[in-house]
Amino acid sequence: MLMKEYRICMPLTVEEYRIGQLYMISKHSHEQSDRGEGVEVVQNEPYEDPNHGNGQLTEKRVYLNSKLPSWARAVVPKIFYVTEKAWNYYPYTITEYTCSFLPKFSIHIETKYEDNKGSNDSIFDNEAKDLEREVCFIDIASDEIPERYYKESEDPKYFKSQKTGRGQLKEGWRDTHQPIMCSYKLVTVKFEVWGLQTRVEQFVHKVVRDILLIGHRQAFAWVDEWYDMTMDDVREYEKNMHEKTNIKVCNQHSSTVDEIESHAKART
Repeated sequence: MLMKEYRICMPLTVEEYRIGQLYMISKHSHEQSDRGEGVEVVQNEPYEDPNHGNGQLTEKRVYLNSKLPSWARAVVPKIFYVTEKAWNYYPYTITEYTCSFLPKFSIHIETKYEDNKGSNDSIFDNEAKDLEREVCFIDIASDEIPERYYKESEDPKYFKSQKTGRGQLKEGWRDTHQPIMCSYKLVTVKFEVWGLQTRVEQFVHKVVRDILLIGHRQAFAWVDEWYDMTMDDVREYEKNMHEKTNIKVCNQHSSTVDEIESHAKART
């Protein structure tokens, strides 16, 4: 098991990001879904938890065979997906990733949002006070992203919002910018297979870090697209984008899911 805590700041408020988060996830999933790979939305509906109250439960299948390293592609089926389940009790969320083909693999992410610059060192005391973990700050303005994902229009160093006046973030912006919020993410990766555990867990954390950096950059860079939306507006947008994304992804996979699950059972 390898646990890390990521802290990602944005020039937004927690209340603003309630809309921005939903918009970004839907649009990003649609953009990344192509040639039969990407995100299929299986379930998205209200959910009530006795401890956390009212929220939203979402289940997705993430198809990503071509995004795996060559050593991983050699041991998984041609059509490979990870199941994502997310419970959104904003400003607290839980996300879990599992794979029926790899029963000893899982990712668990707990997220809390606060209006500060990532300065709360005790935010996960209830969840992981005595657990060893590395704290990693991710800077949406200065940290490098994989070249294939870079777009100047989504670079916070150059982008400036017409609706909010925020943007063109300079080095050290977290110390002076207002408003500012932080996404605190406690990420636990498990791959309990002897000989591969360290390699896989480190690789997955690198992928998670890149995804967090790209997603938070996009959430801010798209602010003018979602800033005037209400919750009803963004839920309708989310529904429409899920339908479009499923069409892009599912046509190629509708006849192969049973084959994958049968393959997984045979392996386990």
